Amino acid sequence: MVLNLTEKLITPMYVFTNVWKSACARGGSSKIYVPKGTFYLGGVEFVGPCKNQIEFVIDGTLLAPSNPRDIKQDTWINFRYINNLYISGTGTLDGQGKQSWPLNDCHKNTNCPKLAMNRWDNITQQQNGTLNFFSVHHFNITGVTVTAPGDSPNTDGIKFGFCSNIRISNTNIGTGDDCIAILSGTSNMDISNVKCGPGHGISVGSLGKNKGEKDVNGINST
Repeated sequence: MVLNLTEKLITPMYVFTNVWKSACARGGSSKIYVPKGTFYLGGVEFVGPCKNQIEFVIDGTLLAPSNPRDIKQDTWINFRYINNLYISGTGTLDGQGKQSWPLNDCHKNTNCPKLAMNRWDNITQQQNGTLNFFSVHHFNITGVTVTAPGDSPNTDGIKFGFCSNIRISNTNIGTGDDCIAILSGTSNMDISNVKCGPGHGISVGSLGKNKGEKDVNGINST
């Protein structure tokens, strides 16, 4: 199964979701391919469980709406409830975060707007932050570059919560906040050859603030 887009900046979102549904339902393995070019993509969810292994290859640029209010959900790109997912390629996820950073006044405004993110659940580029992993187990991140200006607010590079058995290697992260943020319930993480800056480095953050938080353990960085 191959997704071969040819119309730049006007690709309907249903093209992505329809091909995903077809690939997810097939037996055997499937590949979804986004070729070179720039493709506008609103908020989208890729949801399992799937019957097979899926490889999602991105060689083009996926471009979020410049107005964050045009994303009608909490996430921009969300993968959920999927086993055996491989995401690769030479492409870019461009969240156009610069347009939404002025809206991020949560440190002083309890009614601040939620901004969309990229998220992987059981498997997010974020306009306020970048890649978020929640309840994801047994996975590798390698050869990834995450960038945001040093003065961008609260733009964590990669954030983990309730994840386990993670390996991060050969990755460059430069953002306005933590390069890697490790939250409650995360265990068995190996970090090697990660270049960080600008940013606040690798952090285990905010534990003890909320009831029911789980330990963080087994973190190794070289």
